[in-house]
Amino acid sequence: MVKILKRLNRKEVGMILISILFVAAQVGLELAIPGYMTKITTALETKGTTAAQILEPGGTMLLYSILSMASSVIVGYLAAHVAGGFTARLRRSVFNQVLDYSTADIGKFSIPSLLTRSTNDMTQLQQFIAMGMQVIIKAPITVVWAIMKIANKGWQWTTATGVAVLILILMLTVILTLVQPRFKIVQRLTDRLNLITRENLNGIRVVHAYNAENYQNTKFGKANNDLTNTNLFANRVLALMNPGMTLISSGLTLAVYAIGAVIINEATGATKLTLFSNMIVFSSYAMQIIMAFLLLSIIFVLLPRVTVSAARINEVLDVTPSITYPDMDKTAQQAPGTIVFDDVSFKFNGAEANAIQHLSFKARPGETIALIGATGSGKSTVLNLLARRYDLTSGSITIDGVNVNAYTEKTLNNKIGYAPQKAVLFSGTVRSNIDFGTSTNKSEPMTDNQIHDALETAQAADFVMTSSEQLDAPVAQHGDNYSGGQKQRLAIARAVARKPEILMFDDSFSALDYATDRKLRQTLREKHRDATKIIVAQRISTVMDADQIIVLDQGKVAGIGTHKSLLADNKVYQEIAYSQLSKEELA
Repeated sequence: MVKILKRLNRKEVGMILISILFVAAQVGLELAIPGYMTKITTALETKGTTAAQILEPGGTMLLYSILSMASSVIVGYLAAHVAGGFTARLRRSVFNQVLDYSTADIGKFSIPSLLTRSTNDMTQLQQFIAMGMQVIIKAPITVVWAIMKIANKGWQWTTATGVAVLILILMLTVILTLVQPRFKIVQRLTDRLNLITRENLNGIRVVHAYNAENYQNTKFGKANNDLTNTNLFANRVLALMNPGMTLISSGLTLAVYAIGAVIINEATGATKLTLFSNMIVFSSYAMQIIMAFLLLSIIFVLLPRVTVSAARINEVLDVTPSITYPDMDKTAQQAPGTIVFDDVSFKFNGAEANAIQHLSFKARPGETIALIGATGSGKSTVLNLLARRYDLTSGSITIDGVNVNAYTEKTLNNKIGYAPQKAVLFSGTVRSNIDFGTSTNKSEPMTDNQIHDALETAQAADFVMTSSEQLDAPVAQHGDNYSGGQKQRLAIARAVARKPEILMFDDSFSALDYATDRKLRQTLREKHRDATKIIVAQRISTVMDADQIIVLDQGKVAGIGTHKSLLADNKVYQEIAYSQLSKEELA
């Protein structure tokens, strides 16, 4: 928690200091009121008292109450401002930190967990800061000030108050000891529930297709019950706090009056009136002390949750991105689009074997390089290494004669147009998706003609331009209002719209029919002849006309060459080819 609060900026710290002053003023005003109650009580017991002698302290009490309320309002405003502003800035830091993560870094957290940390955990922190600024500051000031006020009023009453406070502290310690571990479990179970819910919603069609509703209901029910039961235990223990506080405060009041009755009964003369006044004042101040602890109990309710939430937020912020980029680029030494893999090997963290072993090839500007092989042979990993989603285990990769490690992140990404294996579209419009990331790197957004040209290249103009809204047609979250093939074509259009040096297609043609696939590749050759194209594919028809075909088998290079040469003497390539097409079609 302390680590999180160290992220407060100077303005927020200043507001907290101002809040302390207003809280101190509020407490001082509230603690001054019992003194005027004593004056009124004494005046009522004295013969010859006039109305003015009662109204004067009464008016002062009213004024102090109004000023105390005003101070409370100001503290509440400052607390809301600090809590809201700090958590908004912290949420932005978490979001930016995750954006800087490499693919390996993202793997340390599940997506539902990151969502929970950015929403639920932030809300817990915000509530704690908002309440804490009003309560944590006020409670100790009230306790210290009230004890100073009652220190000389009678040792019997002071002893009773001390005993009540000790019982109160013991009760809070027991409750927090029981509750704290449970809230750690609650956050983990919340992640689990979010994961199951997300999986179920994303795979709803599969669930229906396999009549697996009962299985999913059972799975969800278990996660839901685990979370509910853990929450119930924690909240039932916390529910003991309020009645416990009430019992202690009522017991203290009873003890103060019982002790006062005995002391006053033994006193004589004017001393009785003095002791009676002291008892009234002491009772008020004792209740102020108990109320201060009662206010702190609110924080104790939030504290177990917020400490867990703060730790989870820190876990995200403490991850140092495994891939770092230089501040300056090196000057390109070869023609734009030149790619060289020199004896590249790569192994995932914790893996026993290399995912890629001793891969070497060179791609010249305008060439098409195809990667083909069985599932898990390392094809997509090659593209991830080229885009520096991972750092190499050994060897080197250069683009335009410069090692990929020597490029800034922005420069490297601007050189590459990427269409992922699973088409990713963002909620918005067709225009916003095609122009995604392009307008942020240029002074002006893409023109309609540029977008049309990209759509035509990707064979997506037919279904986009025939719709009533055309480029402004809505795109739902994940592009769910488009078919798989349409989503792939829009993702390809987004990649080619940037007009990069290198185009990477990670099995991006898999949902396209053969005719569309052929037209798309032909248009790519005609309109983007200067761009180097790296294609990962499963279909032989997609890679047949590539300048170089790299055949991968369990991360190892099983062959490099043209379709004709590989078909003649490469067994791995032959197995893939003959399993898909006849000899006549391959010829």
